[in-house]
Amino acid sequence: MFGTLGGPELVLILVLALIIFGPRKLPEIGKSMGRMMAEFRKASNEFRRTIEDEVEAEKPRPQEPQLPPPAMDVPSAEPPAGASQAEPAPATETSPETPLGPPTEPTVNREVTTAVADPK
Repeated sequence: MFGTLGGPELVLILVLALIIFGPRKLPEIGKSMGRMMAEFRKASNEFRRTIEDEVEAEKPRPQEPQLPPPAMDVPSAEPPAGASQAEPAPATETSPETPLGPPTEPTVNREVTTAVADPK
Protein backbone atom coordinates (compact mmCIF):
# COMPACT_ATOMS: atom_id res chain seq x y z
CA MET A 1 0.00 0.00 0.00
CA PHE A 2 2.72 2.48 0.90
CA GLY A 3 5.45 0.97 -1.25
CA THR A 4 8.51 0.10 0.81
CA LEU A 5 7.15 1.52 4.07
CA GLY A 6 6.56 -1.21 6.60
CA GLY A 7 4.91 -1.31 9.98
CA PRO A 8 7.85 0.07 12.03
CA GLU A 9 8.29 3.01 9.64
CA LEU A 10 4.59 3.96 9.88
CA VAL A 11 4.67 3.78 13.69
CA LEU A 12 7.73 6.05 13.74
CA ILE A 13 6.01 8.61 11.45
CA LEU A 14 2.84 8.59 13.60
CA VAL A 15 4.85 9.06 16.82
CA LEU A 16 6.76 11.99 15.29
CA ALA A 17 3.49 13.60 14.09
CA LEU A 18 2.02 13.12 17.56
CA ILE A 19 5.02 14.79 19.17
CA ILE A 20 5.13 17.68 16.67
CA PHE A 21 1.42 18.50 16.44
CA GLY A 22 0.09 17.21 19.75
CA PRO A 23 -2.87 14.99 20.50
CA ARG A 24 -5.48 17.75 20.01
CA LYS A 25 -4.31 18.92 16.59
CA LEU A 26 -3.66 15.46 15.06
CA PRO A 27 -7.36 14.53 14.43
CA GLU A 28 -7.98 17.90 12.70
CA ILE A 29 -4.93 17.38 10.48
CA GLY A 30 -6.14 13.86 9.63
CA LYS A 31 -9.59 15.17 8.66
CA SER A 32 -8.15 17.93 6.50
CA MET A 33 -5.77 15.45 4.81
CA GLY A 34 -8.73 13.12 4.13
CA ARG A 35 -10.79 15.96 2.61
CA MET A 36 -7.83 17.05 0.52
CA MET A 37 -7.30 13.53 -0.84
CA ALA A 38 -11.03 13.15 -1.59
CA GLU A 39 -11.07 16.47 -3.50
CA PHE A 40 -7.94 15.47 -5.41
CA ARG A 41 -9.49 12.11 -6.34
CA LYS A 42 -12.72 13.82 -7.43
CA ALA A 43 -10.84 16.38 -9.54
CA SER A 44 -8.65 13.72 -11.18
CA ASN A 45 -11.72 11.60 -12.05
CA GLU A 46 -13.47 14.64 -13.53
CA PHE A 47 -10.34 15.52 -15.54
CA ARG A 48 -10.08 11.92 -16.81
CA ARG A 49 -13.77 11.93 -17.85
CA THR A 50 -13.32 15.25 -19.66
CA ILE A 51 -10.33 13.92 -21.59
CA GLU A 52 -12.19 10.72 -22.49
CA ASP A 53 -15.21 12.73 -23.69
CA GLU A 54 -12.99 14.93 -25.86
CA VAL A 55 -11.29 11.89 -27.38
CA GLU A 56 -14.69 10.34 -28.12
CA ALA A 57 -15.88 13.57 -29.73
CA GLU A 58 -12.81 13.66 -31.99
CA LYS A 59 -13.34 10.11 -33.29
CA PRO A 60 -15.00 10.08 -36.71
CA ARG A 61 -18.51 8.79 -36.53
CA PRO A 62 -19.57 6.21 -39.13
CA GLN A 63 -21.89 7.66 -41.71
CA GLU A 64 -25.39 6.25 -41.70
CA PRO A 65 -26.38 4.86 -45.07
CA GLN A 66 -28.47 7.30 -47.04
CA LEU A 67 -31.73 5.77 -48.19
CA PRO A 68 -33.05 6.88 -51.57
CA PRO A 69 -36.30 8.82 -51.46
CA PRO A 70 -39.39 6.66 -51.94
CA ALA A 71 -40.58 6.41 -55.52
CA MET A 72 -43.79 8.24 -56.30
CA ASP A 73 -46.42 5.95 -57.78
CA VAL A 74 -48.10 7.36 -60.84
CA PRO A 75 -51.79 6.41 -60.91
CA SER A 76 -52.70 4.36 -63.94
CA ALA A 77 -55.68 5.04 -66.19
CA GLU A 78 -57.53 1.92 -65.12
CA PRO A 79 -57.84 0.59 -61.59
CA PRO A 80 -56.50 -2.88 -60.81
CA ALA A 81 -58.91 -5.79 -61.19
CA GLY A 82 -61.22 -6.25 -58.24
CA ALA A 83 -60.66 -2.74 -56.91
CA SER A 84 -63.69 -0.58 -56.32
CA GLN A 85 -63.92 2.88 -57.78
CA ALA A 86 -63.28 5.43 -55.07
CA GLU A 87 -64.59 8.91 -55.44
CA PRO A 88 -61.96 11.55 -55.93
CA ALA A 89 -61.15 13.74 -52.98
CA PRO A 90 -62.95 17.08 -52.98
CA ALA A 91 -60.88 20.02 -54.12
CA THR A 92 -59.78 22.32 -51.36
CA GLU A 93 -59.41 26.01 -51.65
CA THR A 94 -55.95 27.42 -51.30
CA SER A 95 -55.20 30.81 -49.96
CA PRO A 96 -53.61 33.36 -52.29
CA GLU A 97 -50.53 33.50 -50.06
CA THR A 98 -49.58 29.90 -50.83
CA PRO A 99 -49.31 29.29 -54.58
CA LEU A 100 -49.17 25.65 -55.59
CA GLY A 101 -47.27 25.88 -58.86
CA PRO A 102 -43.95 27.40 -59.79
CA PRO A 103 -43.73 31.16 -59.48
CA THR A 104 -44.92 33.02 -62.55
CA GLU A 105 -43.87 36.35 -63.87
CA PRO A 106 -46.31 39.17 -63.18
CA THR A 107 -48.38 40.16 -66.15
CA VAL A 108 -48.33 43.74 -67.34
CA ASN A 109 -51.33 45.22 -69.10
CA ARG A 110 -50.15 47.29 -72.02
CA GLU A 111 -52.40 49.15 -74.34
CA VAL A 112 -51.30 49.04 -77.91
CA THR A 113 -52.06 52.19 -79.79
CA THR A 114 -51.43 52.62 -83.43
CA ALA A 115 -50.88 55.93 -85.02
CA VAL A 116 -53.06 56.50 -88.05
CA ALA A 117 -51.88 59.03 -90.53
CA ASP A 118 -54.44 61.60 -91.75
CA PRO A 119 -55.12 61.15 -95.46
CA LYS A 120 -55.37 64.84 -96.29
